[in-house]
Amino acid sequence: MNIVLIGMPASGKTTVAAALAKGLGLKVLDTDSLIVERHGEINKIFEKFGEEYFRNIESEAVKEVAKNASAVISTGGGCPLRKENVLALKKSGKIIFLRTSITELIRRTEGDGTRPLLKGEREERLKSLLSVRTPIYEQAADFTVDTDGLTPEEIAKIITEFIK
Repeated sequence: MNIVLIGMPASGKTTVAAALAKGLGLKVLDTDSLIVERHGEINKIFEKFGEEYFRNIESEAVKEVAKNASAVISTGGGCPLRKENVLALKKSGKIIFLRTSITELIRRTEGDGTRPLLKGEREERLKSLLSVRTPIYEQAADFTVDTDGLTPEEIAKIITEFIK
């Protein structure tokens, strides 16, 4: 069974995936890393080809990682926006929503220019994305962890307890 992490950009998916995989002796698969490895930097993909093109290659990456049987999968923040992605990931394991407050997301993204959907008025963009995506994340998730004030190791422990 895979453990799939979803959530907003900067919710800690990549960092928690590493802590969780270490504790469980599993490998980490990261859809964004797979895309970067094969297609280049995500912000450049957005600039050159647009979001729809990116979402298409993201869906291909999801199909690929979902074929694994026992891994921790870290997804991009927009991954659950496509139902086909959620269905593929649900078939392969449990989906965990890392819920993070707007205050914490703003703090974590300060000075980060690598996130294409946060360019411009970052705080307003985050609020808008959060309001649209939270219900989608909640619907997709088998379990939700509120991450504010917790270390990646503490979050990993909570998830481990859930999957046992």
